[in-house]
Amino acid sequence: MTNHDGILIDDTKGISFDNRGLYYGDALFETIKVVNGKIIFWEDHYFRLMSSMRILRMEIPMSFTMEFLEAEITRALTGNDLLDRSARVRLTVFRKAGGLYKPTTNDISFLISVQPLDEPFYILSEKPYEVDLYKDHFLAPGLLSNCKTNNRLVNVLGSIYAEENALQGCLLLNTDKHVVEGLSGNLFLRKGKLVKTPPLSDGPIKGVLRKQVLDLLATVEAYDVEETSISPFELQKADELFLTNVIGGILPITKYRKKSYGHELAKQLLPRLNTKVRLG
Repeated sequence: MTNHDGILIDDTKGISFDNRGLYYGDALFETIKVVNGKIIFWEDHYFRLMSSMRILRMEIPMSFTMEFLEAEITRALTGNDLLDRSARVRLTVFRKAGGLYKPTTNDISFLISVQPLDEPFYILSEKPYEVDLYKDHFLAPGLLSNCKTNNRLVNVLGSIYAEENALQGCLLLNTDKHVVEGLSGNLFLRKGKLVKTPPLSDGPIKGVLRKQVLDLLATVEAYDVEETSISPFELQKADELFLTNVIGGILPITKYRKKSYGHELAKQLLPRLNTKVRLG
């Protein structure tokens, strides 16, 4: 069952074929974690969505309040018997059908789909996670790259490249050849007591968990934190690399080319992150 504009519909009925998200990628989405009906980091998701809708010049309905969308997410969870479990929620907002590149309206519709998750809280993966640079296509720095739009072709093709090369993931570059992010998460690099993450001006997704981890790092006196560009040459000199996203939490990268990494900082941050999840 999918929540389409507040109405639960059978997934087999689908949506119109002239959907602008399908035709032009004229859509945004939020991937949200819910634990026993509680939306994790909901305020950050909501304000990112509102900011992205403004950047894409979508008309934000007066009814699109935090309370309204929270209620609609709850309706979708209830309709799928997931209100008392952990779930992955995708909230997609797209401009209504009409026009070619130039839309006939800036009014929007939304879809909410849900899937069950096994883990209510974040755990540190002990599995190998080897990456390499994906250099076939590049991200463009700027506001559009910060938004979670439906145009994720670089991530799709990078994922295919990773599978073809027996990798667990890839790191993406922007047109200035700076390392921007992973295929499914923001990148953090630690060298000694210095922690770096690419600035939003380099083009990474404005990640909800990126913000949470930066807030946590600000409370850890042992480390200096910089939002600054990362060159590919720095990767093999680093002591630790990890990715962050709201579904998986903190994912340590174990190997890049011939360099292997530990997970000292990731291990330190994870219980603090789970405390934030518990406290809401």
